[in-house]
Amino acid sequence: MNFLKYKLNPIAGDASYRKFYRLALYKKSNIFVFAKKEKYRNLIAYLAINKFLRSNKILAPKLYAHSFDKGMIAIEDFGDTTFYKVLIKKKNKLVIYKRLIDLLLEIQKIKPKSKIKIIGKRSHVINKYSNKYLFEESNLFFDWYLPLFFTKKKSLNIKRKSKKVLLRLYNKLNFSNSYFVHRDYHVQNLMRVGNKIGVIDSQDALIGNPAYDLVSLIDDVRIKTSKKLKNKIYNYYLKKAPKICRAHSQEFIEDFNILSVQRSLKIIGIFSRLFKRDNKNQYLKFIPYTWQLLEMRMHSEIFSELKKILDIHITKEIRKKIISK
Repeated sequence: MNFLKYKLNPIAGDASYRKFYRLALYKKSNIFVFAKKEKYRNLIAYLAINKFLRSNKILAPKLYAHSFDKGMIAIEDFGDTTFYKVLIKKKNKLVIYKRLIDLLLEIQKIKPKSKIKIIGKRSHVINKYSNKYLFEESNLFFDWYLPLFFTKKKSLNIKRKSKKVLLRLYNKLNFSNSYFVHRDYHVQNLMRVGNKIGVIDSQDALIGNPAYDLVSLIDDVRIKTSKKLKNKIYNYYLKKAPKICRAHSQEFIEDFNILSVQRSLKIIGIFSRLFKRDNKNQYLKFIPYTWQLLEMRMHSEIFSELKKILDIHITKEIRKKIISK
């Protein structure tokens, strides 16, 4: 059947090169995903991780059809109800977050596989989240955000001063990279499917630190939550976390703070790149709150050098500014 002759209704996409469409067919709707660029990451890796999650009893979209040459896949439709939509209508948000933490704990019980077979001879390798990788991601902040305000020379100077400081921080991470990490585990990527939770946007999954996905959920830049609620969610996780995390709770909170700082730098950089390179300005409004999260997590003495560099060069006025064309 040539699906492309049917009318496809566009639906809201994400921060990738993918485009999404809904097709109602035989009283059931499917989601068509098109990717002109980065086809491997956006299609093949996505299918591989979804298959891996489903094989471990985690709800992820099924594959219905594919044409990798045309940059297209058809997958299961989980509807439009993200847990972001659920949370903004819910007064007692902690109840919802506990469900999302319970699912995260189930995901973290999965024994990661380094290689996943997909279709035919195709397979996908899940890499480890190395310190080099963490550093390359935080570099997005210096390469894309700083040039919006400073000259190339000054941006490079701040980047140079920060390099050794960041590498030292990442070398302080206590827990080994041995857990399945979704890498974007936040409420826009968690769907209410009946009374279950569906997981989407999993193509960037790696094997990494157990604190990373917890950071993604608690310090989510898209939904503002109080420090009190953040602490309650964190404590609920720690109460039910793997034994090694509970036994080394001080080391775990240190990893959490380091990875939160890293992720905030990365996100500010990504949102700046989407604006500058891809002409997508809808993410700029999240940058001031991301700065608030960054400042909140840099309270420990281990961040004193990084905080000093950022405070000298990037004023409060710049941090609060919502960039516009």
